[in-house]
Amino acid sequence: MQPEQPTPTDLRALVAIDLGAESCRVSLLRWRDNMPHIELVHRFANGAAETADGLHWNLDGILAGLDHGLRKCADIATEGIRSIAVDGWGVDYVRLGADGKPVAKPFCYRDERTVVAEESLNARISAQRMRELTGIGILRINTAYQLFADDASVRTLPWLNLPEYILYSLGGRPVSERTLASHTQILSMPTEQSSGEWCEEIVRELEIPASAMPELVNPGTDIGQLTGPLSALPAFADTRLIVPCCHDTASAIAAIPDPGDDWAYISSGTWSLVGTLLPQPNNSQRARDENFTNLIGADSTICFHKNVNGMWLLRQCMETWASEGAQLDIAELVETASHAAVLPYTLDVDDPDLLLSGRMPQRINAQLHRRNLPELSTHPADAPAMAAFLFHSLAARYAQVLASVSAITGKPLRRLHIMGGGSQNTFLNRLTAEATGLEVRRVGTECSTVGNFAVQLATLERTPGVHPSTAWAARLA
Repeated sequence: MQPEQPTPTDLRALVAIDLGAESCRVSLLRWRDNMPHIELVHRFANGAAETADGLHWNLDGILAGLDHGLRKCADIATEGIRSIAVDGWGVDYVRLGADGKPVAKPFCYRDERTVVAEESLNARISAQRMRELTGIGILRINTAYQLFADDASVRTLPWLNLPEYILYSLGGRPVSERTLASHTQILSMPTEQSSGEWCEEIVRELEIPASAMPELVNPGTDIGQLTGPLSALPAFADTRLIVPCCHDTASAIAAIPDPGDDWAYISSGTWSLVGTLLPQPNNSQRARDENFTNLIGADSTICFHKNVNGMWLLRQCMETWASEGAQLDIAELVETASHAAVLPYTLDVDDPDLLLSGRMPQRINAQLHRRNLPELSTHPADAPAMAAFLFHSLAARYAQVLASVSAITGKPLRRLHIMGGGSQNTFLNRLTAEATGLEVRRVGTECSTVGNFAVQLATLERTPGVHPSTAWAARLA
């Protein structure tokens, strides 16, 4: 018997903002005949740019794009807008001055300053100890290493991760939502007694005063009312600001419509996050050895997964080919790649050198050269062969990681849900099904938006007797 679907008590619209490393989206949920309808109102390009002092995000451009999208929502939703929530990628942040304004453009996690910072911080507190305290996989892009890489003149200033900063800029109080906080390498591993707090030992080694650490809150917390110029618009007269699962992966996983316990997921985008849901962290020796992470998810679950390189590899290749005058269509490239020859070897897609930007075809060949393997043509005319090589390599890596997931957790896996922009790559999906032996289900490209809306509705409606975000996610899926 299907559970009764929840019904809203207020038919005003909701807004979900999803920040992506390549594009940002503003979506609107409206009610028609008591049924939810989600519409993408505004999408705009995003990307980091090199400046004199490193790789930065264009924060002003992001804010301008979001303002435009929110104004479009106000024009459309004449019934009024009940709430706004923001999710996005993890680890990056904004430092705030005494006036509450950003002191500089936020760094992008791919900036190379963390190469030295990782080594320097781990000389003070070992990676093994940080892993023991947090349950989080060690990656130099994690917020802890980025904060330590900051100049001493700003290291004591308050900071907010990007999604929470956006909510703060709209009038909310400064907070850190736990699903995203767990991505920083500073939050203590949750236990039965604690949902996770800032780890004093790590904070001390980072030389950050307690006053600079944001207040921790759970997903679904109302942090205030929209203020500022937008609040003068009739649709925003009484709009609440809510933290969803601010980590976009946690939001996306919350939207997977599968009540079973025998499935895994791949959040496929710039990164591929490959793993499964657990009721509690798994920080076993093998999990530590293979650098799996235990991120907090919706419904008090744990997103147990491993970061694998993703569509970043192809995007970087395409940027290199574009600089050589070849403008390639990704859909056509994928189709052509599906007919290319299969090579008897694969790429180590998690090679640290492949996490850096620029000249990706040459970086790929540099790895092959080091391994004494035949190199590939880097000419744009041979792009399908390079793309096919990348897809076969990604599928093979997914299979390795999922085999480890099953062995570490003891879970028999039968289904694999693929979400995010990479889920549209039917060729890669087919290769993944063949490599893993799992039933592959394409969940969709906007799961994070669905999960974002589900947590908003759960917060606003407080459905009794069943975990509300689960109930709303089932209805919105």
